[in-house]
Amino acid sequence: MSNLSLNHFSIRSLEIEKTTEFYSKLLGLTVGPRPEFPFPGVWLYNGDESSWANAVLHLIAIDKNDPNGLKKYLGERDPSSLHGSGTVDHIAFFANGLEDKIALLKKLNIAYRERTVPVIGLHQIFLDDPNGIVIELNYPAAEKTALDAKAAQG
Repeated sequence: MSNLSLNHFSIRSLEIEKTTEFYSKLLGLTVGPRPEFPFPGVWLYNGDESSWANAVLHLIAIDKNDPNGLKKYLGERDPSSLHGSGTVDHIAFFANGLEDKIALLKKLNIAYRERTVPVIGLHQIFLDDPNGIVIELNYPAAEKTALDAKAAQG
């Protein structure tokens, strides 16, 4: 087996500001350095911004006044195809701090769905980003059990 790990994922977005805010507020990713490409964009980091390896999300913006830089670099995409996940069903993250995340989702008025997968000890939250991409946040099921016990106590 090869030594393989996920480097980053990219979202080509017509809503770059909303998307940056969404991932910054919801996941705590921070805006950091980005090479000078011939198109606008934002790189969001998980951890030390001095290491390119921590740029886990590359947001790609479309310059409506000059789309040629992006077209030449990454190829042309029909703007009507830039909503939802396409053939990618969802993007998932391991996380902790379920109670705080639910409070944040409620504060930001972001709709979400919850599921528990007992056999693997996982509690999941599903939500949509501003581009219609489904995001899955995976928490230890014990956090959900503790949260339910706390709610039962009153």
